[in-house]
This record gives sequence, structure tokens and C-alpha cells, in this order.
Amino acid sequence: MKRFYKTATVEKSVDGFGVLLDGRPVRTPARAALRVPSGALAEALCEEWNAQGKTVDPRSMPLTQLANTAIDRMRDARRETVAELVRYGETDLLCHRADRPGMLADRQEAVWQPLLERLQSRHGVALRVVGGMLPQPQEPRSMARLERVVGACNDFSLTALHLATTSAGSIAIGLAVVEGDIEAGHATEAAFLDDLYQSERWGADAEAEARLSQGRDDIALAYRFAALLRAGTCTSRRP
Repeated sequence: MKRFYKTATVEKSVDGFGVLLDGRPVRTPARAALRVPSGALAEALCEEWNAQGKTVDPRSMPLTQLANTAIDRMRDARRETVAELVRYGETDLLCHRADRPGMLADRQEAVWQPLLERLQSRHGVALRVVGGMLPQPQEPRSMARLERVVGACNDFSLTALHLATTSAGSIAIGLAVVEGDIEAGHATEAAFLDDLYQSERWGADAEAEARLSQGRDDIALAYRFAALLRAGTCTSRRP
């Protein structure tokens, strides 16, 4: 659509930070006010709006799109989203290790195990490691703890966590991303370790390269969104 405003600015209020276009509040596709809990995130949203040319292209505003998702969809989808993310813990990518070749197994141990240990030390969630791809039951106590950790995220953090986890195939990676304990590039390497290993041995594959590119973009977006949230707000819901 044609650009209809001159300048985007931030409006601070008692319930967060809104984005104004020539003094008028921006609204989400569901007509809710575009209001976020972090001033840093609001400033970044303004940058996206101010960077538009003669036409407004929503595809060039990924932070705004993610904020819209958090506002319009996450409240009603919260229960289903939490359950979906907990299921990643039951079949987490990092828990399924190669038996051979040894070089791949060694790399998985070096890259993945510290992330599982971080999950256990920070959140008390211990995930069981198995050889091969067949799922093995995880400890119910750990799954219950994981559900509490995920459920403690506010709608905005949960939106970022969902993007990071589904892109990486791992709740352990997803939590490390949104909590700022792993950089986006490192997270991408961990999530696509097997693909990268195969590419090193047998050459690049177009389909694998496309998955890697999309995953890199999505993980980077989730990382930046979560970092902007942390810069100006707590990631946990208030009781």
C-alpha cells in the first residue's frame, strides 16, 4: 500500500510503548493497538516504519509482524503453543545422537551437550540423550518443569520462543536464544549441525541450503526480538 504518513514515533504510557504514525496509533491486522512492553522494541518498530519508501511492504518489517502475532494471536493460542513447545522437549533434536561416524558424534557431543547442560543448570530440566532417531520417554518431572518454564513467558517472549524453537527443532536451543545465552549464529550452527556436516562431506545441497538460509533468518529474528524485549522489560508474566 502507498505510504500515508511522514514520521513514526514512540508513545510511552502506563501499559507500555505504542507506535504512532504522524501522531496516530498504529494498529495490528486485528485492529488492536500496536503496543509493546519494551521501549527498545518500540524504537526498533519505528525504525522499520520510518525506513519504508513510497509504499509500505509488511514483508520488510519482520519485527512488526512478530509483534502483531504476539498481540493478535498469542493470548488465544497460549495453551496450544505451550503444549507444542513442551513436545519439542520430548523429541528434542539435541537428544538424538549419531552412533557413527565418530566425527559427527563427536561434533554433536561438543556442540549440543553444553546446551543440554545449560538447560538443566538454569531451569532444572534434564533431557535424556539416546542414540538414533527413535524417541525415548523423557522424565515426567523434567517435562512438568519445562512446561512451567515455557508457561512463565509473556506473550511476546513466547512468540519469540516459538519461532526460535520451531526453526531450530529444539526447545533447548530456543530457550538459549530468547534468554540471550547463545548468539544467533551459534544457534544456527547447532540447529543445522547435521546438514552442515553432510555439506562438508558431500557438497552443498540446494534444499538443505534453502532450509539453512530460512532457519538462519528466523533464528536471527527471534534473537533480536527477544534481545529488544530484555532491553526494556521482564520476559516473565506477572502473577
